[in-house]
Amino acid sequence: MNHFDIKENEDFYYNEQGYKVFTEKFHLKRGYCCKSGCKHCPYGYDKKTDTFIKNDKKINK
Repeated sequence: MNHFDIKENEDFYYNEQGYKVFTEKFHLKRGYCCKSGCKHCPYGYDKKTDTFIKNDKKINK
């Protein structure tokens, strides 16, 4: 994984329970899907079915 600086409120935020939640921008910056079922996954991964759901958003690679 490429190492880069991450910024609060741009690449992640803290939810009400205090957990760090990565944004869509972070995932796109990282460049791949980790298959963890992330809340803001731009790649369309569905953890329940272990498949990628077609996503109409254009993903820049």
